[in-house]
Amino acid sequence: MFGSGEAVHLPGDDSGSSSSMIAIDNKIEQAMDLVKTHLMLAVREEVELLWEQIKELSERNAQLERENYILRTLRDRD
Repeated sequence: MFGSGEAVHLPGDDSGSSSSMIAIDNKIEQAMDLVKTHLMLAVREEVELLWEQIKELSERNAQLERENYILRTLRDRD
């Protein structure tokens, strides 16, 4: 229906103004493209934030594993 570039003819519409219907269809398609672009940008930003959070959590995990190893070594010495 939308995005085909063809006019949408509604039953009972006798205006015969197919060019205005094409214009409306094109406007709807443009709006949908704008929404898609906006959503893709928002998703990219969120993915970047999540990758940064994963990096930070991995670094923190490695630090805690090192501390755990040291504490176990000290415990076993006593």
